[in-house]
Amino acid sequence: MATVFLLPGAAAAFDSAYAAYGALLERHVHWIADGHASVVDYDGLKRDSRALDEVLQQLSGVDQAAFDRWQRPEQMAFLINAYNAFTLKLILSEYPDLRSIRDLGSLLRSPWKKAFFELLGDTRTLDWIEHEQLRPRYREPRVHFAVNCASIGCPALRPEPYVGDRLGAQLDDQMRRFLGDRTRNRYNAKDGVLHVSRIFDWFDEDFDAGGQGVKGWLAAHAELLGDSPADRERLRGGDFSIDTLSYDWSLNRMRKPAGATR
Repeated sequence: MATVFLLPGAAAAFDSAYAAYGALLERHVHWIADGHASVVDYDGLKRDSRALDEVLQQLSGVDQAAFDRWQRPEQMAFLINAYNAFTLKLILSEYPDLRSIRDLGSLLRSPWKKAFFELLGDTRTLDWIEHEQLRPRYREPRVHFAVNCASIGCPALRPEPYVGDRLGAQLDDQMRRFLGDRTRNRYNAKDGVLHVSRIFDWFDEDFDAGGQGVKGWLAAHAELLGDSPADRERLRGGDFSIDTLSYDWSLNRMRKPAGATR
């Protein structure tokens, strides 16, 4: 059962089940590629922008004192949902006139460093959520499979919100979907190379549990990375080198059917 948190100074309550956000995601986010990736119907979401703004307003209404009273999974779910929801808002600010989230930045400031929303009592950036909150405070590598940068190369945007009482299972599911995606993580048995997403290069220190480095983390997840018993055995034994794949920054938009006018 979801907990209802009272927001300070308001009669409204914060719904930790994120029902309104969940309804929005269900309408506009769709699994593809056998569930390894997802696409967003940004055209539909733009028409539904008022509903998104209401979700964002509720997220912005939570203050630091209320947040600090929540349990760790509830805090993480809130921050992940905020990151993903405000990313959608950022994309809609220029959609459809962009091909990538990187089009929203400049030589001097990336889109992740734009201070464009209110959260926990101050004006924030997406980088603040990811690099000043989620990564250092919770030290959970699976978070990299949950935050979504609106790009094809990124782990899928889940068509449901993260919630505290199911967070562990949701993060595990995201990890399975991403590691099992052979367009982004694949083992070449012929040359013994594990080709992986650049995420494992950018955030290698986050996958260094136990001092074994990112290679040790990948070896521990051989069941998701190898396609045959022999491949999985070699991966578990560390008999592989690592190569990072190029990252596709194209917008994770749902393509219109051929001939469609809307």
